[in-house]
Amino acid sequence: MAGEDTSTGSLAGRYALALFELADEGQALDRVADDLKGVDRLLAESEDLQRLVSSPLYGREEQSKAMEVILERAGVSDLTRRFILVVAQNRRLFALPKMIRAFLAELARRRGEVRAEVTAASLLNEAQERALLETLSKSVGGKVQLEVKTDPSLLGGLVVKVGSRMIDTSLRNKLQRLQFAMKGVG
Repeated sequence: MAGEDTSTGSLAGRYALALFELADEGQALDRVADDLKGVDRLLAESEDLQRLVSSPLYGREEQSKAMEVILERAGVSDLTRRFILVVAQNRRLFALPKMIRAFLAELARRRGEVRAEVTAASLLNEAQERALLETLSKSVGGKVQLEVKTDPSLLGGLVVKVGSRMIDTSLRNKLQRLQFAMKGVG
């Protein structure tokens, strides 16, 4: 489980590729992608849900029943619901976040899109997101899919990760560099 391998050879990659093929056959790629993004948001926002999917203390039936209720309330498609319930029955919910990332990465790859992970100190408005998307598209030379998260500990600015490149313009990073530089002066 160490590392972030979401290739098709990994556990998460194999599950994601299976879901991708089913969604492609059913012409439901966009719907499943939206469902998975919603589930990913739920995971990010709920510590209880994170515990449910990662803790070995919950049995197969407990995880399946809880996920059934969560997915029903989230209004996900039947394909997404069945997929996640199979993952739960196979005791693989711990890998669900990686499966989601692998599915979305494969979708972006096949569409010729580059995924950019953006972390901002506060929510970006529509105009800011559009400007950022335009700038990144020019920089990358193609379509860019934004994944925007917030992290108030950044204090200000952005951290943008595109592939293996990372640009950190956060106020927190600038303050850390200043603090480091001042230690070297004394």
